[in-house]
Amino acid sequence: MSSPQIVWLRRDLRLADQPAFHAAAKLGPVIPVYVLDDERAGDHAYRGASRVWLHHSLESLGKTLGSRHSRIVLRKGDAPQVLAALAHEIGAGCIHALRHYEPWWKHAEDELRDALGDACKLCLYDGNYLLPPGSVTTGSGDPYKIYTPFSKAMLDCMPPRDPLPDPETIHSPDSWPESDDLADWGLLPTSPDWAGGIRAFWDFGEAAAQERLDWWAHEVGAYDEGRNLPSQDVTSRLSPHLHWGEISPAQVWHKLKDKRSEGWRTFAKELIWRDYAQNVIDQFPDYPRKSYRDYDERKLWRNPDAGHLIRADLECWQKGMTGYPIVDAGMRQLWQTGWMHNRVRMIAASFLVKHLLIDWRHGEQWFWDTLVDADYGNNGVNWQWISGTGVDSNMFVRIMAPLSQSEKFDAADYIRTYVPELADLSDAEIHDPPDAKRGAYPAKMIGHKEARERALEAYRSAK
Repeated sequence: MSSPQIVWLRRDLRLADQPAFHAAAKLGPVIPVYVLDDERAGDHAYRGASRVWLHHSLESLGKTLGSRHSRIVLRKGDAPQVLAALAHEIGAGCIHALRHYEPWWKHAEDELRDALGDACKLCLYDGNYLLPPGSVTTGSGDPYKIYTPFSKAMLDCMPPRDPLPDPETIHSPDSWPESDDLADWGLLPTSPDWAGGIRAFWDFGEAAAQERLDWWAHEVGAYDEGRNLPSQDVTSRLSPHLHWGEISPAQVWHKLKDKRSEGWRTFAKELIWRDYAQNVIDQFPDYPRKSYRDYDERKLWRNPDAGHLIRADLECWQKGMTGYPIVDAGMRQLWQTGWMHNRVRMIAASFLVKHLLIDWRHGEQWFWDTLVDADYGNNGVNWQWISGTGVDSNMFVRIMAPLSQSEKFDAADYIRTYVPELADLSDAEIHDPPDAKRGAYPAKMIGHKEARERALEAYRSAK
């Protein structure tokens, strides 16, 4: 047979519409490889909820491959070194992979190409986004920085390419290289096992992603209005499946493209937002770590590392004990399920950076730890949008009012689900419980009016 072909897996854990798999399967026996490289990403190495999802997604893909007499080779270490050594060991003709735009993966691709030399090729493909980041440009050829014109230009290029089918045949090598055991990686928590809520809330893997998309095709019409109502939760919940590459955005687009509803048009723009976030980090690799706008951040933010009272404020937000039911419901949903309703994400994030005046990066890191769909581009772009520090962002002076947001978007039943100590309150009371009916539920950390005035003063000082 021809030389073995390595498929380097990262956030692309599927067979259908996976160009790297598709190309490798045509050339020879395929050896899928996943390398757990915990050092390369630094403070954005997979943590908490991401490791739980990664375990179950690898397990699911491994079973799918097993049904086709194939498997995943698991290795730990520096990805370029591990892959180059493996390619030499088996005499691989090519390493196939989808491009990734996180800065550490871009560096890894360059290092791998150098390490392979002339002995083995590195073949990179696009497939995790509607269009390759950097390919949609202004009339002068520059990348877009602002979402609205980027979105319009993207819509002019739609639909994306047609999705690829599963490889018809995946040939196995005569002998398989050694592999780690997934269970030995310790991705799942044990003492204690805090991931029960995540397992109960989600199904993992490519088949689950396709089932979710089939369901969403019948529901997307209600998305335009329903997306803001956490008690109804008219959302696709496709975000972790897209993040881990269990389904491609091209598959989603082509499944829904003939819909004529406002719901689909709104959802389409959110798929484009995902591409936009990758275009931002492609231009500004440190965007999830560094504010784009030039403020005096020492005057703008209260630093939790500078005092125990500010640290306690951050911990109250993390634990869902702020005294604002809609914020606390969201933060508790996040801890239990690894996910938070999109409207509530905005409210909870705004509360941290404007009511508590805590640096957005503390929120970004908490979401990075607790979200199953924690994405370097999306997470950084969304936090800089809400904090008013981004290249394209909400104005800092627009401060969301959590109590009126909760009532406006009818969050009563959502609060009852995740803040059960308030479950007996009426719809009229639950958004802002009277002191006499709070019981063990905490008082507000800070009043909305006081928080707003403090935030505006900090902003004036920091400009």
